[in-house]
Amino acid sequence: MSNIGAAIAPSRNGKAAGTQSERVVVAFICENAGRAGVVPSSGIRRRPTTPDFGWPFPVKEVVVPCAGRLQPEHFLKAFEDGADAIGVICCEEGNCHHLEGNRRCSRRLDHVDGMLKQIGLGKNRLKMFQLPGSAREDMALGLNLSAVPTLDPDPAVSRKVAAVRDAFVAHLATISPNPMRTGALPDASPYEVESDDDSDE
Repeated sequence: MSNIGAAIAPSRNGKAAGTQSERVVVAFICENAGRAGVVPSSGIRRRPTTPDFGWPFPVKEVVVPCAGRLQPEHFLKAFEDGADAIGVICCEEGNCHHLEGNRRCSRRLDHVDGMLKQIGLGKNRLKMFQLPGSAREDMALGLNLSAVPTLDPDPAVSRKVAAVRDAFVAHLATISPNPMRTGALPDASPYEVESDDDSDE
């Protein structure tokens, strides 16, 4: 197995440990999950911020406007490129900017999981994780509630981020290498996600 550490975008802490450093992992991360509230603005597009997961191995992080925007082809393309496993990190139910983004994504993950089993790649290469959303917090700031001039993340969020990381690392240990891998993941992300999605499934 070739070392793919230099071939995919490294995690922010740059660590790679043991044989995990040779795995190919993609994480689709909702830009609204696990962040503090911000004042909504129609004129300013803020740069997305995501938690620092402190991955112990290289992970290609793909920030998306909402997990509900992910389509089966995004996952299938990543597996075709050689990903061993994919994690989707989205908002918890009830605090999603797009109301049912996590539910929509969950249905699509189940669909793709079945396809992977049919083609012989095996199930359970896709895993969904949830972090606190920020829809309610953004709305409160948008209403200019003087009692809440700024909304910092719940102190428990950092523990939840660590729990997501640890669960994904443990899950990866149960997944065999992707037999379709012929090389490294592309340096430039080919997994662009549309900002609009009118589909129901």
